[in-house]
Amino acid sequence: MRIVIPDDYQDCVRHLDCFGKLGAAAGAEHDVTIFNDSVTDIDALAARFAGAQALVLIRERTSITAPLLDRLPDLKMISQTAKVSGHIDLAACTARGIAVAEGFGDPTSTAELTWAMIMASRRHLVTEVNRLNNGQWQGCLGQQLRGQTMGVWGYGRIGKLVAGYARAFGMKVWIWGRSGSMARAQADGFDIAPTRERFFSDSDVISVHLRLNGETTGIVQEDDLAAMKKTALFVNTSRAELVAPGALAAALDAGRPGFAAVDVYEEEPVLGARHPLLNRDNVLCTPHIGYVERDNYELYLGTAFDNLLAYAAGRPVNLANPEVLEKI
Repeated sequence: MRIVIPDDYQDCVRHLDCFGKLGAAAGAEHDVTIFNDSVTDIDALAARFAGAQALVLIRERTSITAPLLDRLPDLKMISQTAKVSGHIDLAACTARGIAVAEGFGDPTSTAELTWAMIMASRRHLVTEVNRLNNGQWQGCLGQQLRGQTMGVWGYGRIGKLVAGYARAFGMKVWIWGRSGSMARAQADGFDIAPTRERFFSDSDVISVHLRLNGETTGIVQEDDLAAMKKTALFVNTSRAELVAPGALAAALDAGRPGFAAVDVYEEEPVLGARHPLLNRDNVLCTPHIGYVERDNYELYLGTAFDNLLAYAAGRPVNLANPEVLEKI
C-alpha cells in the first residue's frame, strides 16, 4: 500500500516506535512517504498525494476537500489521528468510497502544557531566562497562584485535569460551561461561577477548554475579555477560533486582560513571526505543542497505523463513515 503522511513538522514520525508497525524500516510491503512541511494549495496537495492509496493525517493540519479528492483517484483510506472534525469532508469521502478511520488521544499532554504556560506566564519565566542569558539579573515581579481564582471554561477531559491542577496549587477554582459540564464539575466538588459576567470579571486566570463547532466558534467575545482584570491571564490551548476574530489582540491593546498565554492560531503553521499576538511582552506564545509529546504521539500515530492496517487486511475498524462499507 502506498501511504503518505503530511505535515510531520518535527520529522519525528519515522523515529517513533509505532512506525515499525508499517514495516517501513524493514522495507516491507508498504511504501511510505513523509512530508515535513505544510502546503495548502490544492495543486501542491494533489501532487504530493498523487498515487496514494492511504493518507495518515496528524490532527487538522491538512484539509481534505471534495475538489482535492476528485484529483486522487487511487485514494481508498484516510487514517486520522484523534477525532475527525471539519477539516475532512466526510460526505465527499463516503460518496467516493473512501473510508475514514479516527482514533483518540490522551488529554494529559495538553493539560500539562496548559499548566506549564500558566506558571511560566505568572512568573515571567521566558523573560527572566532571556535576561539571564543576556547578562542581566532580575527584571520582573511575578505572581503566585495560591489564593488566586482560576476559571475553567469547559469541564471535559482536559478541563477536568486543569481544574485539578489548580486545586492542588491552592487556587480557588470555579467552572463555566454548558449545563452538563457544570453539573459534572459540581459533582466533583468544584464551584460554579454564578454568571458569565462574574466568571470573566472575578477570575485571575481563565483557561478555555471547549470543542470547536458551530456553537462555540467565536464564543469568547471582546466584551468578555474587556471585563477581565488588568492583572488577569487568559489562556487558550484549545482552538484559536473559540475567540472572536481579533478580539484577544484588541483586548490586550486595551489592557484587559493584562496577560495571555496562547498555543493555537487561526492559520497554522505560523511562520516568519507573522501573527498579531507574537512579540508582546505580556503574551506567552507556543507553536501548538499541547498534544505534541512522545507518549501522546505513540498513542495517536500507533492507533492511526493500527486502523490503517486493519483496513488493509479487510477488517476496517473505528470508521467515522461506516456507511462507506456499502460502497467498497
